[in-house]
Amino acid sequence: MLEDIAKIASKAGIDEKYLVRYGNDKAKIELSIFDELENKKNGKLILVTAITPTKAGEGKTTTAIALHDGMRYIGKNSMLALREPSMGPVFGLKGGATGGGRASIEPSEDINLHFTGDMHALTSSINLISAIIDNHIFQGNQLNIDPNRITWKRALDMNDRALREISIAHGEKNGVVREDGFVITVASEMMAILCLAKDPDDFRKRINNILVAYTYDGKPVYLRELGIDNAIMKIMKHALKPNIVQTLENNPVLVHGGPFANIAHGCNSIIALKLACKLGDYAITEAGFGADLGAEKFLDICLPNAGLKADGCVMVATIRALKLHGGVAFEELTNENVPAMLEGTKNLRVHLENIKKFGLPVVIAINRFASDTDNEVKALTEWCKENGYEVALDESFAKGSEGAVELANKVVAMLDKEESKYHTIYDKDMPIKDKIEAVCKTIYGASNVVYTDVALEKIANFEKLGYGKTPVCMAKTPLSLTDNPKIQNAPTGFDITIRDVNLSAGAGFIVALTGKIVTMPGLPKVPAALKM
Repeated sequence: MLEDIAKIASKAGIDEKYLVRYGNDKAKIELSIFDELENKKNGKLILVTAITPTKAGEGKTTTAIALHDGMRYIGKNSMLALREPSMGPVFGLKGGATGGGRASIEPSEDINLHFTGDMHALTSSINLISAIIDNHIFQGNQLNIDPNRITWKRALDMNDRALREISIAHGEKNGVVREDGFVITVASEMMAILCLAKDPDDFRKRINNILVAYTYDGKPVYLRELGIDNAIMKIMKHALKPNIVQTLENNPVLVHGGPFANIAHGCNSIIALKLACKLGDYAITEAGFGADLGAEKFLDICLPNAGLKADGCVMVATIRALKLHGGVAFEELTNENVPAMLEGTKNLRVHLENIKKFGLPVVIAINRFASDTDNEVKALTEWCKENGYEVALDESFAKGSEGAVELANKVVAMLDKEESKYHTIYDKDMPIKDKIEAVCKTIYGASNVVYTDVALEKIANFEKLGYGKTPVCMAKTPLSLTDNPKIQNAPTGFDITIRDVNLSAGAGFIVALTGKIVTMPGLPKVPAALKM
């Protein structure tokens, strides 16, 4: 049974005076709490990541929740910070993002849908910018904006492929007709800014730095020139405050922000992360998709922005997913197949080695499914030990916190035994191409990086504008270490093609696009919305 949110907050050391209630089961936390916690030492920070995701399921969120519940069960003061799900994929294909089984957070439907209105505030802010730009052009265009070089797009928190490319302002006195398009809200730079901003002042500074368009003579136009930062701050006033909910075992959880990890940096807000570090002796967080995407961006982009360091990592693997990487058809995953599973450990090894490249100790969490056989569990456990990795069986989906005791103890032991030597993969002051190649070759395992003429031209322009010394945020399929979603396991000898490069000046990174990444997802043939 859910407990009153004030009681949950008290377990985290949060006084009720800092809560902005949204009913009895969820609340926002006033940012003034940081004044009280300013001199409190940060807890140890644990990142939960995973192997290359498959439709067989991995369970990062479930494992992160399980680790938190398990930590609390063994008497440790842990705090968990999670990403806020986008509503669009919930109605599409992805499903919810609140864990699974007995390792879940509540109220799950609210969290997956409207929650406390953060997505609505973000969407409104994004579309206000677009409306102001088009109105400015209509009313005389003092900034000399070229309608064909507007880089800012409208947004919607819904999967809707029909809105990817549109034409606007048709009809008499409706403005200047131009080509436009929508991105899903979580893929917008505004969401990235929410999650990378340290506080409201930093958020304001970042939104003013958004490059929204170019003039007819090629000069950049920034949001600060539109004069609407005060309006956006009013819309975002409450959205900047982290949300608190609870696990099924009534442990406190922060949920705030969640950009897509295949497009943006894929981590919850720095505000929530820093609060978790202040409230817990152990702060647990997750990053989107596999370690090649979410974890890399968390470690190369998020933490340097936050001024924090990671102390350890949990690598989630499932026997089902490993068998899929090992060549087993999805329909046959319930059948025991130890050889195929061991073939799939090649993918696991790549991700483990990548985490080591960042200087982090790591524990493997085998997220057990009901169809996993004892022989498969034994074989995977032995593989981990033979290769020098700590491993724990996570059975929290079925057993709750008791199923995560082994994992919690292994993580605590790892943090006590091994000191983090965390560092980024590249220096942000390196040239843009060098940073892109550091990620592609060091993390993905690519042999070469190929650039289109468009990408090379934009890289040269961004460096000319003074944006060369920023992190790079790779936009790549989450389904493969390559830029081809059909290539699984651990391929070698492949090229990565950088087809385009965009600037997120407010977020503070360069986005390098590979493959056929889209910023507005579509719905499947049978959307999940039809099954609700």
